[in-house]
Amino acid sequence: MSSSFTTFTDEALIAFDTLTDRASNLIQPTLRLGVTGLSRAGKTVFITALVHNLLHGGRLPMFQAAHSGRLARSFLEPQPDDAVPRFQYEDHAERMITDRIWPDSTRAISELRLVIEYESASGWNRFFSGGRLCLDIVDYPGEWLLDLPLLGQDYAAFSLNAASLARSPVRADLAAPWLEKANSIDPLKPADEADARELARLFTDYLRACKKDERALSTLPPGRFLMPGDLDGSPALTFAPLPNLPDTAAPKGSLMAMMERRFESYKSVVVKPFFREHVARLDRQIVLIDAMQAMNAGREAVIDLERALSDVLSCFRPGSSNLLTNLVSRRIDKVLIAATKADHLHHESHDRLEAIARRIVERASTTIGSSGADIEVLALAAVRATREATVKQDGEELPVIVGTPLEGERIGGELFDGKRKTAIFPGDLPRKPDSFFKAVDSVSEPRLPEINIVRFRPPQIEESDTGIKLSLPHIRLDRAMDYLLGDRLA
Repeated sequence: MSSSFTTFTDEALIAFDTLTDRASNLIQPTLRLGVTGLSRAGKTVFITALVHNLLHGGRLPMFQAAHSGRLARSFLEPQPDDAVPRFQYEDHAERMITDRIWPDSTRAISELRLVIEYESASGWNRFFSGGRLCLDIVDYPGEWLLDLPLLGQDYAAFSLNAASLARSPVRADLAAPWLEKANSIDPLKPADEADARELARLFTDYLRACKKDERALSTLPPGRFLMPGDLDGSPALTFAPLPNLPDTAAPKGSLMAMMERRFESYKSVVVKPFFREHVARLDRQIVLIDAMQAMNAGREAVIDLERALSDVLSCFRPGSSNLLTNLVSRRIDKVLIAATKADHLHHESHDRLEAIARRIVERASTTIGSSGADIEVLALAAVRATREATVKQDGEELPVIVGTPLEGERIGGELFDGKRKTAIFPGDLPRKPDSFFKAVDSVSEPRLPEINIVRFRPPQIEESDTGIKLSLPHIRLDRAMDYLLGDRLA
C-alpha cells in the first residue's frame, strides 16, 4: 500500500505489531497467509480443502514437501489472536463431505492455525531446526480490501468517483433510484437523519444489484455496506456519496458536513484498524477470482473485475525485506492470483483461463513485480466437483464435464433436482485474452463464445477399504501450496 495512505502514527503502530510478531517467531516459526477474493470466488472452500488435504494426507504430487515424503504430520492448534473469530474448518468440511453442500460465503474475518511438522531437505537445516511451521491462515472478504483505497481519498473525491462509476452504461439503470434521490437534495441544506438513512439505503441497494449474477460487477466500495456485521445501522455506515458537491467547504450543520464526518469516521473506525491489524501483518497472499462468472456476464463485468483487482492489489505492502527492515516492516513477498472453478471447464481450456486471469491482473502485477515481490497466476479448483468425459454428437467427439448440478440449476429448459448427474459441454474460451477487453464496434466484430456456467454439488468422497474418507479431490491445489509454502518447508 502506498505510504500516503498511512500516517506516521499508523506506521509506528504497524512497526510495534511487527516487532511483537517477530519476537514470537523466534520461538515458533510462523507464516501468516492471507486468503481473500471477491464474492463467491471460493475462499472458504480453498481454506477447507487446503487444511483437509494436509490433515488427511491428500494426493499432492506437485507439492514438493509432500511428494518427497518430508511431511511428518499436520494438526490444528488454537489461533494466537483471541479477538478474531476462528475459521470453522470442521463445520465447513462436514457440509462439503457429508452433506455435499457448499459452505456459506465469507462474511467477516476469521483465522485458523495449522501446525506442519516436516523434515528439512537440507541436512544443515535439519541440524538447527525442529522442522515445525505454524501456518496462520487469515480469511477476509475481498470487499473489505476494496475499502483501503478510500484512505487516500477525501469525501469529495469519493463522491466524484462513485458518481462517475454509477453513470457508466452497465450501472446506470441500477444506480438510477439513488442518483435521482441524491440529485434532488441540496447538499448545503441542514443535516437530516432521514435523508442520510434513505440515501445510504438506496446506495446500498445499488451496490447489491451490481453484485448479482446478471451483472457480476466487482468494484463495490464501501465494502461494509454489503457486509455490515455488528456495524449495521451505525452512523459510520449511514452515509452515501453526493454527486453534485460545491467546491466550497461544507457549512457547519449541513448535510454535506454530516456526510463528510461519517465518511471520515468510516475510514478511522473501520478501514484503518482492518489494514493495521490484519493486512499489514501478512507474509503471503492468495487472491481468488471468479473469472468464469465475470466472463459469463460479459465484457463489462470482466473489465470491472480488472479495475477491482487493480485496486485490491494496490493495497498490499509487497516487496522483499532485508534482515534489518524485516524487524519493523512486514512485506508480502509472494502473491498468488488464482482463477477458481477450473473444474467447470475441460482441461483443454485451463491454459486459456490462466491467460485471461493473467491479462486481468497485468497492470497490477507489473507494480508488484517492481517492488521485489513475486506474483504468480494459476487456474485451479480447490475442490473438484466434476470429472471429464467425451460424448459423440453428429459424428464428432465433444469434450464434456460430468457432475451433479445444484438443485434449481438450469441448462436450456432443463431444471435439475440436485440428485441427477449430467454431462455438459462448457464451451471454449477464446484463444486471445484481449477478446474480453475490446468493445464490439461492428457486426463484423467476432462475438465472444458462449460459456455454460453451471453450479455443481461437491463431489461424493470415496472411502478406503478401511472405511476412511479420502481427501478432497482438486485441480492444482498442490501447485498453489508449493508456491505459497514450499520454500518455508525446504
